[in-house]
Amino acid sequence: MFTQTTFSTWDLSPEILKALADAGFEFATQVQRDTIPIALSGRDVIGQARTGSGKTAAFGLPVLTGCTPTGELQALMLTPTRELAVQVAKEIEMLQGDSGFSIMTVYGGTDLEKQAKGLAKGVDIIVGTPGRVMDMTKRGHIDLGKPTWLVLDEADRMLDMGFFPDIMWVLEKMESRSQTLLFSATFPQEILDASYEFMNDPEFVLTQAESLDIPEISQHSVRCGRANKLWVCGRILAYMGEEDQTIIFANTKRMVDLMVERLKKHRFEADGLHGDLNQNQRERILEKFRNGELSIIVATDVASRGIDVDGVTCVINYDVPDDVDSYVHRIGRTGRIGRKGQSWTLVSRDDIPQMNKIQATHSLDIVASEAPDLPDGVSRDPVKKQQDNSEVSDVFGMVPIQISTDSLSKLKISEWLVKNIRCDPLAIGTITFGQGSSTIEVHSRSVEHALKALNSKSVHGQQLQAAVLE
Repeated sequence: MFTQTTFSTWDLSPEILKALADAGFEFATQVQRDTIPIALSGRDVIGQARTGSGKTAAFGLPVLTGCTPTGELQALMLTPTRELAVQVAKEIEMLQGDSGFSIMTVYGGTDLEKQAKGLAKGVDIIVGTPGRVMDMTKRGHIDLGKPTWLVLDEADRMLDMGFFPDIMWVLEKMESRSQTLLFSATFPQEILDASYEFMNDPEFVLTQAESLDIPEISQHSVRCGRANKLWVCGRILAYMGEEDQTIIFANTKRMVDLMVERLKKHRFEADGLHGDLNQNQRERILEKFRNGELSIIVATDVASRGIDVDGVTCVINYDVPDDVDSYVHRIGRTGRIGRKGQSWTLVSRDDIPQMNKIQATHSLDIVASEAPDLPDGVSRDPVKKQQDNSEVSDVFGMVPIQISTDSLSKLKISEWLVKNIRCDPLAIGTITFGQGSSTIEVHSRSVEHALKALNSKSVHGQQLQAAVLE
């Protein structure tokens, strides 16, 4: 990820160079090395980079170099979420050192009047979300005719979230715009088409090797039914050390809440992040996570966009993402800036087609694995394993049970089961005979009773062995 190019290679101000040195930044990452000189030359740039690759400095350093601290709006940076806006603003503040720029975040979910007062005092750089920037412009608090720089961060996510009409509205108002920097982990055709409309002969910086940084992220998938996803989760979390942090991804807000509730029940301290939380709640949780006071966060994809924490050592996809590219963004939360990380994806039978699509689209080396063994010194599962037949049942809920005989008639087997487990005759399905064995379809609600009866009682004078047919 890091190159041999130092930041002193470029004509950066002494204040910025000192800030970089104070932060321990000596060598540029690949995306910084390839992007910064082009942007400093005045060219528009389209850069491919995932979160954690150093892209904020890749656009932040040229913007800081091209602006002067006057209190007049000179640069606008748009991000898909308020969490990411806060993260970007914090890093730009760090990069500027003692340069004296006024940097302000503008996003929804916070007091509008307070933001208006802040803008009235004068600001050099705004980092915000498209909707709130547009709203504040309409109210007369932002003059988009002034800034010459525009940065679009995580453009693919803004496209997914439906922000592109807002972005195009902002672009039309930026009459003084002279340079645009666009960064995205992936490039849907809509982004490429739009970029040619509003960018001036952009230079592409495509860092394919860096976009996933796969060698530093060991990726695993575990086949399990939904009833045992929490069991697998508990096994993975049992390996967490005191300094480790984990993000668990779910596809819905409801599942985030359920996961937090279940994890706490099993004595894992966790908090959830999703769109229904107010801004203060979200920022409080994120601050605890960044400070290491919280080790587990359960989040939806959108809410996770501001979680840029170097200490994340593990990502668990409790739900396989609905969107192929979301997988890339999720695992990018770990293995940051060259650090090692791991990801685990819990795959039920219905998830297999989507998982295959994800693996093929990004040519990923995802290792099919079993749930990890318990760590040394741990003798008891944090979460008890459930009997789950969902992975072998058909669409009607019928589960195949194999019994060690082929000498009983279908009628005898069916009548015996109905009598001994007291089930509805409809709970017994098709019975087929093989060489020395038979297979009985039993509804999932009656499977455990059927197995217990078949293995413990004599069936028309025969002592049988019965097991679910995988």
